[in-house]
Amino acid sequence: MENRPSWSSRYSFILAAIGSAVGLGNIWRFPYIMGQHGGAVFLITYLILITTICFIPLLAELAIGKITQKECIGAFETVNPKLKFFGLMNPITGVLVASFYFVVGGWIINYIYLGLTNFKIENHAQYFSTFTQNTLPTCILSLLFLIACMYFTLRGVKKGIECANKIMMPLFALILLGLIVFSLSLPNAQAGLEYMFKPDFSKINTQMFLCALGQALFTLSIGMGALLTYGSYIKEDKSIAKSAYTIIFFDTMFALMAGIMIFPAIFSFGLEPSSGAGLVFITLPYIFSQISFGNVIFALFFLLLFFAALTSGISILEVPVASLIERMKYSRAKACFVIFVIVAIISILATLSFGLLADILIFKKSIFDFLDFLTANILMPINALVLCLVASFGLKIKGEMFLENKIVAKLFDIGLRYVIPIVLFGVLIVGLI
Repeated sequence: MENRPSWSSRYSFILAAIGSAVGLGNIWRFPYIMGQHGGAVFLITYLILITTICFIPLLAELAIGKITQKECIGAFETVNPKLKFFGLMNPITGVLVASFYFVVGGWIINYIYLGLTNFKIENHAQYFSTFTQNTLPTCILSLLFLIACMYFTLRGVKKGIECANKIMMPLFALILLGLIVFSLSLPNAQAGLEYMFKPDFSKINTQMFLCALGQALFTLSIGMGALLTYGSYIKEDKSIAKSAYTIIFFDTMFALMAGIMIFPAIFSFGLEPSSGAGLVFITLPYIFSQISFGNVIFALFFLLLFFAALTSGISILEVPVASLIERMKYSRAKACFVIFVIVAIISILATLSFGLLADILIFKKSIFDFLDFLTANILMPINALVLCLVASFGLKIKGEMFLENKIVAKLFDIGLRYVIPIVLFGVLIVGLI
């Protein structure tokens, strides 16, 4: 395609890909999932899986984008016109993920405001429950977060996506390091570190293994089309194997840093590390309210979350936007407007599922929970499974194309053709059950 956008440098691509991978999955989801599944033993399992099993579909997704130089639908159609439907599933998944992901983005904006205004909360659990049921403010905040993400998507690859990640990812790292120093200075912080790094192997079970694998796939954004789309903007002279290793390294490092920031604080106050999804919006705000200058730490923490959510949100929106630009020949402005309207409508429905639409259930789940379940447990595993099969049997991608070590290249081939599809099929079945 003529005049197709591309990254200005390998550094820009790496930074954008890291920004896509490092999101709420690292700062919000990883610590509470780790807390629910035994701490250190979950971490060890996660590290093994993300550096071995998950490397394969990550490299395959980048490779399909780079080789075809097309967005998701065009990439699959290039391999075989009959596969166009499976390519279409990626932008659809992106729209659905964005629709509930941006609801959480709106919550984050509210909590930044609370920190900046030194707002006093007596009961954090009750406040969070009341706030999420408050229809008008939550809808407005979700739309504000969507507008913030769409602004950078509208500006394009170099002026928008690159610019956002060059500014926000260094700020993200700086704030995270500052919060780690603070957390480690708290009394009894070493108990949190022991929980993270001293394994109890009695905690090993099938559920823990599957949760670690699911988290690794989720945090790398595999199966949403974001990395395929970003990969299609790579010029020919960039090594995608090195890029894949770099993405995994930084994604894992940020997840570890998030744990080092959160768990010492939790143990310092004698709270429960397995408190679940409320860890970020209930447990941590309570901790911040108990310390000197807590409102400053409060605001910085949620600003950190905002940067993480924003860089990931931009990459999610780029998938359907790129598809409309290249398939429908829309201008970027028109494509952004169409996706904005669609995501806004579904996001409002997801937001209202905590309040006015709380009684509307889909398979016994609220609209928000159903969107989460549908994308994470069904669509993303299916997309990743199809992606591996298309890469191995359609494009006939071989490890020698990217990996200099012949043994590693052979293991990549075996994993791509047989191991990963079986594992992903298992994840899909367990998710459905």
